[in-house]
Amino acid sequence: MHIVVVGGGVVGVTTARELLRRGHQVTVLERHPLAGNETSKGNAAQRSYGVVYPWADPSMVFKALPWILQKSGPLKLKVPPSLDAMRFMFATLRYAWSPGLFGLNKRAMLRLGMHSRERFLALEQEHDLAFDGQHRGLLHLASKPEAMDDYRAIHELLNDMGIASRLLTPAQVRETEPGMTGDGPLYGAISYDTDGTGDCHLFSRSLASVCEQLGANFRYDVKVERLIADDTRVKAVQLTNADGRLETLEADAFVVCAGCWSPQLVQPLGLRLPIYPIKGYSITVPLHDAAKSPVSTIHDDNFKVVSTRLGDRLRATGFVELADFNRDIPQARIDTIKRSVESRFPGCADLAAAETWTGFRPMTPDGPAIIGKGPRDNLFLNTGHGTFGWTLSAGSADVIAQVIDGEEPSVVLDAFRPGRFAE
Repeated sequence: MHIVVVGGGVVGVTTARELLRRGHQVTVLERHPLAGNETSKGNAAQRSYGVVYPWADPSMVFKALPWILQKSGPLKLKVPPSLDAMRFMFATLRYAWSPGLFGLNKRAMLRLGMHSRERFLALEQEHDLAFDGQHRGLLHLASKPEAMDDYRAIHELLNDMGIASRLLTPAQVRETEPGMTGDGPLYGAISYDTDGTGDCHLFSRSLASVCEQLGANFRYDVKVERLIADDTRVKAVQLTNADGRLETLEADAFVVCAGCWSPQLVQPLGLRLPIYPIKGYSITVPLHDAAKSPVSTIHDDNFKVVSTRLGDRLRATGFVELADFNRDIPQARIDTIKRSVESRFPGCADLAAAETWTGFRPMTPDGPAIIGKGPRDNLFLNTGHGTFGWTLSAGSADVIAQVIDGEEPSVVLDAFRPGRFAE
């Protein structure tokens, strides 16, 4: 069966690999000149299988407004907000206040996270993928005493689900991360022992190369204009090719993995996907002194900034911003990220030499990704992963391939069903 995958980010590339494994002929359409060059390019580099949680968190609702007003607060809103941003925020509130929904969705996302870890380990064993990947765990620091109370509840949930985690004292934190000599407040941490790291951009490019060697056709610098469909099936995609000419490409099935650009493709077919481009920022910088640097990934809850070791580089990421598709990089955002790094790992890198980046996470208002069959018999969706696209990509690729082949997916997909927003 010939299957077209729309989108060559990490979700699209892993989807292509799973479809190839099952013997399908695969064509991947990507608007950039190489794989993993949009949201996958400069993300936090953490594969946080035990951390995944829904965006619509009721405990965060009353913290959100003060964060918006704080100069270095982690949540930002472009003023005046667009109509799309307002719709997204009100939808988030509705889902956050739906009794029991957060807990159900969090468990569903954790199950998919556990499955994704298994699939990543299998991929890394099967292929020689160079992407500075490790599985050395992740620490969520507690900069206030009450944070440890929250971590105890998380620890109990993870234990209940069979996911390894530990509660650490400040001394144990510094023993685990000896380079963390800064004066940032520290009252302990929770360690997600099975979590990992890795450069998502390098992984996407490396796996895309593997897919091409296995027979996949990657077409870069193309823009998918629309899906051509009747009442039951998608017949083809219309695209603008690299030469700027319109072209029609037929196939037996189609998988939309286009992140923030997915809604415009399926809306003409009657499916509304309320995906919003949540903006984030990162810096990447060569390490100056490895002994003063993180061993793995550190989430600094004081600044809400994640710092990750990538071989001889440091990646630090922060902010959740609702600004539509604005690609500006205010210096104040970068300065806050740098302050977080200095407060935990002083002297680890020459932060003045940092490479800056901004990107858009394809977020759904309730939190779970959109995985499953679309509004036509041969149309499937694997999109809307929000901040956890890198983490969940390998697992969601496996289950969407199972759905396409008519199999029972390894993870129950009720929380991820594409039509839930119309219910």
